[in-house]
Amino acid sequence: MKVRNKVLLTYFQGIVMGMAMILPIGPQNAFVLSQGIRRQYAVMVAALCAISDAILISLGVFGGGALLAQSPLLLQMVTWGGVAFLTWYGWGAFRAAFGPGDAQLNLDTTTSHSRYRIMITVLAVTWLNPHVYLDTVVVLGSLGEQFGDLRLWFALGAVSASIIWFFSLALLSSWMAPWLQKSQAQRGINFAIGSVMWFIAFQLAKHALFVQ
Repeated sequence: MKVRNKVLLTYFQGIVMGMAMILPIGPQNAFVLSQGIRRQYAVMVAALCAISDAILISLGVFGGGALLAQSPLLLQMVTWGGVAFLTWYGWGAFRAAFGPGDAQLNLDTTTSHSRYRIMITVLAVTWLNPHVYLDTVVVLGSLGEQFGDLRLWFALGAVSASIIWFFSLALLSSWMAPWLQKSQAQRGINFAIGSVMWFIAFQLAKHALFVQ
């Protein structure tokens, strides 16, 4: 019974810490939200985000966090790639927010994307965002390693948090699409997304330049 209680406690700690890392708005959440509002492959996008998080969390918990933390060059490469991508990402959102005509909640202002283009974009949003590595591989990985033999259950809890969050966000935004698709709402959401993307890019660039 004591072993079972430890397993359950570790699993729920993984869920709590996973939620703490994933709840703040970021590129993944913004893209899932936008696809949910547009009702275009929202479930597929949520699944790709959850699978990516599962891979990164597993890498971190089972040793990858220490490797990334000890490789400044790799971290710098990921960081500057993320700065460039997030700057472009935010620019697309601002163009949609302030452009002429009806605002479209779309990062590059086109109205329709193919399945494969959306897949490539969501993978780029995930794997070119250094915050994902810091949150999943480094932070959750370091926490998970502290649980020793129970770290698998911590990892499962954190992965469960990602699955619950991304699918809930996709389905809820799809359900609220009739209200959120109004031009005024989309302009506001696009402006918020652009602001967040540029803020994250600025913080990453500042960290890369002044923290060695």
